[in-house]
Amino acid sequence: MKTVVPCYYHLDVEVSPERVDQVSRILAAHLRYWNLENLVEPVCHCAELLLRTIDAHATDKNTTLEMWWNGQHLITAIADIDGKSHPESATRGWLARVAALSDGWGCCATGDGGRIVWFSRRARAMERAPLVPTAPAPSLREARHAPRELPVPVLAAPVPEAPLVGAAPE
Repeated sequence: MKTVVPCYYHLDVEVSPERVDQVSRILAAHLRYWNLENLVEPVCHCAELLLRTIDAHATDKNTTLEMWWNGQHLITAIADIDGKSHPESATRGWLARVAALSDGWGCCATGDGGRIVWFSRRARAMERAPLVPTAPAPSLREARHAPRELPVPVLAAPVPEAPLVGAAPE
């Protein structure tokens, strides 16, 4: 049975229109590598929305993008340093689209005045390997049977040394 290995990806990028498309292709490649092809379109679309909003409204365009895959959920977080500069009308528009394309989302402020927007997508059980733990391999004691105790023949008397036949006399 196949088990799922947790995965993590981190990217620091300065957002520009051409970089948004490049980051989208990078995310798609990582999702395909993690065997999450079914999540490529919604995750890349949400990430593009967030990155284009940062590009359009933020004065500091440096941002950090992270993805975590834990076997059941893919969580993507995008942090911008200039979180206060987004107009409220633009924020409501892209957050509504992110909410529609994800299973869950959230937003929180950072200590340096920025904000982190995250969203998660769940992989359906039919589309991924089941997350049932594999049975542990048997230990050496269980795998190898102990030999049966066999009696060791006891020698009754020492065997006398016989001269070798055909040996040359000394």
